[in-house]
Amino acid sequence: MFGCRKTAPPMPFRTFCKIFFLSLFGITLSLDIYGIGLIYTSATLAAATTNCLPAITFFLAFLLRIESLKIKTTPGIAKLIGVVACLAGAATFAFYKGPSLKFLSHFHLLDYHKSIQHQGHAQSGAWIKGCFLMLLSNTFFGLWLVLQTFIIKGYPSKLLFTTIQCFLSSIQSFVIALAVERDIEQWKLGWNVRLLAVLYCGIMVTGVSYYLQTWVIEKKGPVFLAMSTPLALIITIFASAAVLGEIISLGSLLGGFVLILGLYSVLWGKNREHMPKATLDMEQASSG
Repeated sequence: MFGCRKTAPPMPFRTFCKIFFLSLFGITLSLDIYGIGLIYTSATLAAATTNCLPAITFFLAFLLRIESLKIKTTPGIAKLIGVVACLAGAATFAFYKGPSLKFLSHFHLLDYHKSIQHQGHAQSGAWIKGCFLMLLSNTFFGLWLVLQTFIIKGYPSKLLFTTIQCFLSSIQSFVIALAVERDIEQWKLGWNVRLLAVLYCGIMVTGVSYYLQTWVIEKKGPVFLAMSTPLALIITIFASAAVLGEIISLGSLLGGFVLILGLYSVLWGKNREHMPKATLDMEQASSG
């Protein structure tokens, strides 16, 4: 960190202000709203709604002219089909349950069972509120992915850029927590799974993953990163079953399969767009 600070270019005040608001909307508010929405839904449903992120990010990047969509070309059609498949897979997961597969729920690691009523018979008002909050959170996150592209071009020190974002987000989250939570008992942490969750989120989710995301954005662009989010749904399905004892449904597996197809359809289209024209001509000639 200190070595990076010595070699990093000086940061203008205007850039610092951009990073401040980028952290506020992209990290602080996005994660806080996501956490509130999680109260009204469940881990698997939250992961399913997160798969709207590729479509949101692509739409925002298209508006800001970072991404292009040439529907008359094969890569453009593949990207469009991939985004539609991601939305279709997320909808299948959210609205179609099908038969329950209980082969993993008997071996949960924690003494905790997710109530079926919480997911299947929740009040419609709370469910709609949770979905809206998830959509708002994903919109903030997609905007964060897209706007990073502009800031990285003017300030290419990725490690310092990520560190400042995490530092500012920590201060912002602390101020929001002080304003919202006044019960001192809720601030206490013991040697339990809550402490493990805080450490994991602070070190891995915020520190390590955000740096890796910034690196991927610089190399491949924001939509490439966003299209990898369907994999989180697959991991969440099996982790929720193994750790919390949630029951896996056939709809979850079908939706996850469609999401994976959509993911690789978009990645294939983006890869074809970045291929040299001479290589494409050679492939078409050989196939013809």
